[in-house]
Amino acid sequence: MSYPAPDPDLATHEVTNQPAPRRSRDFWTEDPALQAAAATAGADTGALARAGAAFGTAEALQSAEDARRDKPRLLTHDRTGRRIDEVRFNAGYHACMELGTAHGYAGVAWEGAAGGHATHAALVYLMTQLEPGACCPMTMSYAAVPALSAAPEIAAAWRPKLTARSYDPRVLPLAQKAGATMGMAMTEKQGGSDVRANSTRATRDGDHYRLTGHKWFCSAPMSDGFLTLAQAPEGLTCFLVPRWLEGARTPFRLQRLKDKLGNHANASSEVEFADTLALRLGDEGAGVRTIIEMVHHTRLDTALAPAGLMRAALSEAHWWATNRTAFQRRLVDQPLMRAVLADLTLDWEGALALGFAAARAFDGDTAEDRAFARIAVALAKYLNNKLCPLVTFEAMEVLGGMGYVEETPMPMLYREAPLNGIWEGSGNVICLDILRTLHRAPDSAEALTARLMSATGSDATYDAALKAHVDRWPGAPEEAEARWFAESLARLLAAAELIRHASAATADAYAATRLTAERGRLTGAIPAADHSAILARIA
Repeated sequence: MSYPAPDPDLATHEVTNQPAPRRSRDFWTEDPALQAAAATAGADTGALARAGAAFGTAEALQSAEDARRDKPRLLTHDRTGRRIDEVRFNAGYHACMELGTAHGYAGVAWEGAAGGHATHAALVYLMTQLEPGACCPMTMSYAAVPALSAAPEIAAAWRPKLTARSYDPRVLPLAQKAGATMGMAMTEKQGGSDVRANSTRATRDGDHYRLTGHKWFCSAPMSDGFLTLAQAPEGLTCFLVPRWLEGARTPFRLQRLKDKLGNHANASSEVEFADTLALRLGDEGAGVRTIIEMVHHTRLDTALAPAGLMRAALSEAHWWATNRTAFQRRLVDQPLMRAVLADLTLDWEGALALGFAAARAFDGDTAEDRAFARIAVALAKYLNNKLCPLVTFEAMEVLGGMGYVEETPMPMLYREAPLNGIWEGSGNVICLDILRTLHRAPDSAEALTARLMSATGSDATYDAALKAHVDRWPGAPEEAEARWFAESLARLLAAAELIRHASAATADAYAATRLTAERGRLTGAIPAADHSAILARIA
């Protein structure tokens, strides 16, 4: 059934030179770079083809728009004055959650098939282009699975529900649900990223614990359970707080919802624990070591999500430039516009290559794979998220004034762009983590060096840049240079991945414009060249 076209003949003029919105998409078939990256990583390309088509239907796109327009609402009490502490969502949000869950967003990595984490990574990238807010609870549900291994009995109850391909938003205890979601509540007012400063207390109550305290950020507060940190007698400890109990509600007091810059479809809240029942994960005093497994896996998603946002923004910009004319020529045929779009495309392709390098390592079963995953995911998260706001803004500018209008997706993408750089460690935290990893885990440093060296010999620019990096930092950098050091390493790794897996045109252009000083600082300030092969990747 075709959508009836709007009438362009108005009383005062005819509407021309306004590219019509795309009412349905196929995120998979439109994206040859993703297809190549997913196949190289061993992902299930058949499943991804089905997901890419499903996420881009007119119905799915409308659900996502509805979810963002009608923001979540907090209900602390029912009409009788009794506490319920619930968040209500638009039906479009539930539709997006159901769609992502059914395609295995949270579960596919844990189902035992080869390439599970790479398939998950691609689903993150695709789902981000539909509705990034709905990704949050599915990402945390995916990432909670390895943390649960610290308590096998708890894992036996929760893992099947978290990995199920059934979305069940009903307010019911875990045993009565077809599927479940997991949230996270770690940071407090006084500490932020310094979770060891947390003041929430945990006291033993038989086989369980009771928590008293607060959390300044609680993600996805309608999840069925939450991983959190609290001070037990032996130190900071990881706990699982079940949201719903048999015949009762957990004392999980939602104070307010955060009024956020973006991510509007998803709720974030402040919560207080008041003698709240909790299940311990791992030993007392081992809270950071236990929950770091969840953080490690959420970082994979925060590395792929910005690549998805960049892809969405670039696709919209290219669509506009292809179908819009100025001064008797299509925008996309004008040399300066081609330089801008090509430069943006290289940022996106590098981000995609970095993200899938990490995802492949997550699927690996060797000690070297695990060591490389630790450092690669941090480098990818850092660089991809620093580039994402710049790419989305420049893509917005391609549309001119229309890019600033809410009826286009560009404002939403721009508001979303900073989020993954803040979540799970902001820039300074990630850079310091990179330095610590390279210092404390020599196997990660060795795996990274091997990956960088394996790309030498085919691109003189890359080889020279790698040598310059080693000459500049023969050992660990000073802390004040951590950002420069991390950016240099991340760009080198992206270039190495592109040399191995991308087209020669893309790899050569990336090295020439990212690893040398022969360009301006701003987007599009690159040497004149034929950018046709690069632009073909976003056509």
